[in-house]
Amino acid sequence: MKARLGDAWSFLEAARKELLESRGDPVRVRDAAEKAWNAVVEATDALIYAFTGSRPMSHYERRVALREIERRFEGAKRLGLRDRYMARYKVLHGETFYEGVVDLGEVEVELEKVEEYLKDVELLLKGART
Repeated sequence: MKARLGDAWSFLEAARKELLESRGDPVRVRDAAEKAWNAVVEATDALIYAFTGSRPMSHYERRVALREIERRFEGAKRLGLRDRYMARYKVLHGETFYEGVVDLGEVEVELEKVEEYLKDVELLLKGART
C-alpha cells in the first residue's frame, strides 16, 4: 500500500516534469496527462486495498469499490473520491491522452487536482490505520 502511494507521487512528479519540458509538443503533453492519470490509479488502488483487502483489476472494479467505500465510510463520501476519480479519467485519460485534446491550461489544472486527490487519499489512509 505504501509503495503504491509512493508510486502515485512519482507518477505525478514525472507528469509535471514532462509537461514542463513539453514546450507544447502534443505527444509529450499527452504523455504527461497519462502519467498524471496513473498517479490517480495507483493512489486509488492503495486506498481500495487498505479498505477492502483486495486489488482491483479494472477501472470498472475501481469505480465499484470506490462506490462501496463511500457507502460505508462517511469521510470518503464527503471527499467525493469516486466522482473525482471519474473526472480525472475523463479529462486526463480519455480526452487528453486518447482523443488528443491538448489544452495546456486544462492539463495544468488537472495536475493540481491530482495532487489534491493524492493528499486526500493519504489522509484517509492515515485514518484507516488508526
